[in-house]
Amino acid sequence: MSRAPSPEADDDRDADGDGEWRFGVDDVGPDGIIDDEPEIEQLPIEPESPRAENVAFVLIGVLLAVGLIVVTVFPGAF
Repeated sequence: MSRAPSPEADDDRDADGDGEWRFGVDDVGPDGIIDDEPEIEQLPIEPESPRAENVAFVLIGVLLAVGLIVVTVFPGAF
């Protein structure tokens, strides 16, 4: 069995090499930061109504936490 690198490994090295530029001049900002995603300040936060599944998991978590506190504070309660 040969231990020569596979052709797929050569393709991976060429993609990361200096063969071609990954970003154009227009894609990079003045500080060298890539500007392909909007900044956090530009994204609006839209509130949504809670789903029943999420509410159920929150209630289960609250009940478990309260139960754990009660059992810890009052060990003979149950």
